[in-house]
Amino acid sequence: MRTALAGLAAAVLALSTAGCGGDAKAGSGGSEKVRFGYIADFNGSSLLAIAAKQGLWKKQGLKPETKVFTNGPLQIQALGAGDLDAGYIGPGAFWLPASGKAKIIAINGLGFADHVIAQPGRGIRTVADLKGKKVGVPEGTSGDMILSLALKRAGLTAKDVKKVAMDPTTIVSAFASGQIDAAGIWYPLIDTIKQRKPDLVDLAGDRDFYPAMSFPNAFVSAPDLPSRKPELVTKLDRVLQEAADYRAAHLDETVKLTAAFMKLPVDKVKADAANGEYPTTADLVAKTQDGTVAKWLDGLAALFAESGKLKSVPKADTYYAGDLYAKAAGK
Repeated sequence: MRTALAGLAAAVLALSTAGCGGDAKAGSGGSEKVRFGYIADFNGSSLLAIAAKQGLWKKQGLKPETKVFTNGPLQIQALGAGDLDAGYIGPGAFWLPASGKAKIIAINGLGFADHVIAQPGRGIRTVADLKGKKVGVPEGTSGDMILSLALKRAGLTAKDVKKVAMDPTTIVSAFASGQIDAAGIWYPLIDTIKQRKPDLVDLAGDRDFYPAMSFPNAFVSAPDLPSRKPELVTKLDRVLQEAADYRAAHLDETVKLTAAFMKLPVDKVKADAANGEYPTTADLVAKTQDGTVAKWLDGLAALFAESGKLKSVPKADTYYAGDLYAKAAGK
């Protein structure tokens, strides 16, 4: 048992710190230093992997210093402390820019990786069965978000379960060892859990609420960076836009690049990539200008207001620099 758990812990550590090997590659060339955070999954790493391989940073006169994180809220904390210039967040952390703690500078794509999962053999077959059960969740993340949505649909609230705040890697080990009954968590961490619990029960996921709700992930900066350094944000947007267009046109190659960047097997990264949609820059500009992105953000903000993370639903353009994103694309 101890050997198995040690192996699992090693796998989790590798997953949470993978991508550090990509840092040196990403730091070549350029003149203006930019500190960029990311998460070691396909959504959080693929554009950085492309930018490093294609020389996109140098093309914009930038020299990145990239740093891996386990979730979005930690990156926004780093932005607030002045330790990062930009970073990546999933939809569950969008309440932080909506509350003024960051500014969204670019939408990355739509994700479907978040799920509520439960232990097999404990009589938990539906979300309603979670009542009174111990549920692990990384507070303020997309795992927290999907749990809130699932509970609401089942007529429950967070007060109906024993919600336990845990960091993502702790959830993996706690679920595998049976310390919690269920979890709000995401792929590829769920794949790691399945190695020990192949019969886990999938209770709910992002796709169950789509398209009534959409789950974008995004790149963010410090709140004042777009107004204080619009030229830098424009350069960052152009790196991300060119990388996004490459990804949309060459998804299989992007999977390989991302696997090398994170030092993970290609098949694992390919499975992770299947949990998202990856639009082109032109599509994102169009959706920005026709109000679609604002609707995505409004839907999430309404959820966060309902759960108490926001006092009200702010206008999307107060925390999404969509005009600057479109301008960077020449639109």
